[in-house]
Amino acid sequence: MNIVCLDLEGVLIPEIWIAFAEKTGIEALKRTTRDEPCYDTLMRYRLDILDKEGFKLADIEEVIGTLDPLPGAKEFVSWVTSQTRLVILSDTFSQFAGPLMAKLGNPTLFCHDLVIDESGRIADYQLRLKDHKRKAVEAFKALNFATFAAGDSYNDLSMIDTADNKALFCPPQRLIDERPDLKVATTHGELREIISSIL
Repeated sequence: MNIVCLDLEGVLIPEIWIAFAEKTGIEALKRTTRDEPCYDTLMRYRLDILDKEGFKLADIEEVIGTLDPLPGAKEFVSWVTSQTRLVILSDTFSQFAGPLMAKLGNPTLFCHDLVIDESGRIADYQLRLKDHKRKAVEAFKALNFATFAAGDSYNDLSMIDTADNKALFCPPQRLIDERPDLKVATTHGELREIISSIL
């Protein structure tokens, strides 16, 4: 029995914070987990900027509405789900992911939630569980699934290292240099080949 665990942003959809940074012109919001391994530090940094600039959830939702999955991602998701089980393990938020998940055919997604106040301001965020990607893969293994995990960034490494089979997808060069032991896919076709070899 097999289960494929994938990161979302940078693997199947564009980086939402980068898209919002490009729309607003706020370069500081282009910082992601590729740059800052500590997720809490990164999110506090982002929320401080949103407060300072006066942006609310609706402003980010407006940008998300203009985004589409990465080229080839929808077809890749369809292929994976026709072959085996797919679970997306992401550090995004349910409030962000909905429209893009619909465009991917609504695969299963485990992610976090935002805390929105009465004015529509993003007041905080709530983790589903600390290090939830790794813990999800551990749970699948305990259920006797053979696991595969892939992601593009530092916050994916704990789930990747826990999985039985693993790969990086379009990671930054410094991560490739730091982890020469990991296979690297640069297209969904290459990722499909890696997965096909273990099904």
